[in-house]
Amino acid sequence: MGNQSTVARFILKSFSDDPTVNAVCTGCLLVTYAFGVLANIAVITVITKDGHLHTPMYFFLKSLSFLDVCYTSVTMPKAIVNAILGSQEISFLECAVQLYSFFTLAATECFLLTTMAYDRCMAIYRPLVYGVTMSRKLCWELVSTAWICGALYSIFHAINTFSLPFCGPNVIDHFFCDIPPVMRLSCVDYHTNEEVSFIYTSCIILGACVLTLLSYLRIISTIAKIQQVQGRWKAFSTCSSHLTTVLLFYGTGSSLYLRPTSDYSPIQARLAAVFYSIITPTLNPLIYCLRNKEMKVALEKVFLQLQRRKA
Repeated sequence: MGNQSTVARFILKSFSDDPTVNAVCTGCLLVTYAFGVLANIAVITVITKDGHLHTPMYFFLKSLSFLDVCYTSVTMPKAIVNAILGSQEISFLECAVQLYSFFTLAATECFLLTTMAYDRCMAIYRPLVYGVTMSRKLCWELVSTAWICGALYSIFHAINTFSLPFCGPNVIDHFFCDIPPVMRLSCVDYHTNEEVSFIYTSCIILGACVLTLLSYLRIISTIAKIQQVQGRWKAFSTCSSHLTTVLLFYGTGSSLYLRPTSDYSPIQARLAAVFYSIITPTLNPLIYCLRNKEMKVALEKVFLQLQRRKA
């Protein structure tokens, strides 16, 4: 990237500056991370094995679960190991790769949630042609496009951040390599890069939000035309889980990345990062499983099969 940095390694901070609080946070996040990974893997396994769930909606859900496993694994294992071992170093290259990977996955999830909103819109607005329109080929193309757009989006952030010269200090006031705390270590004026990054991120997030909102406006207008109350509730229940996930993802992420750079707070940034980088991905499988009868039935089938094999 043409970086003229003299810093070879960075030092990451732990979850908290207080040793006791940090130990408690590390233990809680380790359990949360393990549970989240296992829960998302369970969702992937159930959807793959149950033929009744081989539909576009569950294909996107399986893609979301796989994405969430990758998303949490980019930052949490390194942060947890550092907190346990007390070794908080991260190389310059590893930091750049972590930042790029994290924003690739975050942006991909943003685009994937927009795609899932479009899928729900088509299922409710045009149910008669839904099966033909949302073909397996189109589903793969939409997911692939989300990943490609996420990867391209993150190239800008990686170059914009690590093209700055870093002469010291090298202590990142965060538990992973994020844009604001890394930029603040630059030995030149970084405010232009920070403002450009803010504008770029705002455009992408707001664009995805607008597309998602348009899909839900169409969904709501279609549901409003359904005369039977039971029919309305059934139609809305098919997208309520996705809507909850969208609100969690955008609510926690935008609290940090859509706020003025002058209002940046390291403590608030760490707290927000815990929510959008581990808690939200962990809640996603619970949201979809607890509110979805088909997923509950499929999980019970898999559980019974495992019990029979043990017997």
